[in-house]
Amino acid sequence: MLRSHRPVLSSLYYSSPGRGSQPAYYRIALISRQLLSDSAMSSQQRQEEILKWASTDGEFRRKPSSYRKFISRESGAEYPPEKGRYHLYISWACPWAHRTAIVRKLKGLEDIIGLSVVDWYLGEMGWKFSTPDETPGSIIDPVHNSSYLRELYFRMNPDHNGRFTVPVLWDKKTDTLVNNESSEIIRMFNEEFDDLVDDKFKGVTFYPKSLRKDIDELNEWVYDTVNNGVYKSGFATKQEVYESHVVKLFKSLDRLEDILAKSTGPYLFDDVLTEADIRLYTTIIRFDPVYVQHFKCNIGTIRDNYPQLHKWVRHLYWDIPEFKDTTNFEHIKKHYTKSHRQINPFGITPVGPLPDIKPK
Repeated sequence: MLRSHRPVLSSLYYSSPGRGSQPAYYRIALISRQLLSDSAMSSQQRQEEILKWASTDGEFRRKPSSYRKFISRESGAEYPPEKGRYHLYISWACPWAHRTAIVRKLKGLEDIIGLSVVDWYLGEMGWKFSTPDETPGSIIDPVHNSSYLRELYFRMNPDHNGRFTVPVLWDKKTDTLVNNESSEIIRMFNEEFDDLVDDKFKGVTFYPKSLRKDIDELNEWVYDTVNNGVYKSGFATKQEVYESHVVKLFKSLDRLEDILAKSTGPYLFDDVLTEADIRLYTTIIRFDPVYVQHFKCNIGTIRDNYPQLHKWVRHLYWDIPEFKDTTNFEHIKKHYTKSHRQINPFGITPVGPLPDIKPK
């Protein structure tokens, strides 16, 4: 099963556009309904619901994102790009949210789109906001002063009954959740704000037209078997389901290793840094520190069995500040090991591997 060098396998408040005139009693009723719903459910039940990932057949099936509106430069767009209008909510721990943080920095949008960062702990009420003193790396919600991310979802839709996920892209002008799908948010950041960024960022693209077909094809199987593959392996509740997904995961890692071995540059598409690299990075940077032990993706490690991927991820981390500056290993390791109590009941965070990422 091994090649010579690596494995063969891979909120409660209610307000939104046009709703500001709703009677006060209606808002109170919505708040009361949510509070009653929460109080009727025990603390243990809430935690189990938040962390209930797999279906009865043992498979983890990720639900599609709920909010899919777009920011666009096109004339008459519902959500046009404007400086200071939009706010991004993320978790440093979440690989999907991590993508958006990287592109926000790479495109010079830090002074154009605000940022809040939830606490690393995902508890019975979902993601919470903490001060930097309480949890270093966290950034409170300056838009609504929310205590929990869920308040934004209920603010948008009092009947929301899905998960409370990051990232969230919020429109402060209309008090609306625009989009919570990371793959779409990074496309918006990539193109739609070019008229507002400094000249050095204008025209910088991670989705070049000449490579779009190839990027889309690679993204499709990497998402299914690698980005989501680690979760399908880790959240599986039956042996055969776990083995099926972990084998596919390592087969895809082999495939990526071969792509990088043949690349004429440091990236998946030779010397062009694309969104495919960004999307893959947020999984690979977490692989050895978390996914190997926590999600049982332990047929091999990146640092010991995949020299090309190891070289690639170290280049991104050590040579491009936007990757390193958005990678918080403390949030990453603590979130998975202390939030996923169905996997790690005592919430013990392993010390290793040391270091979190090796030097070049």
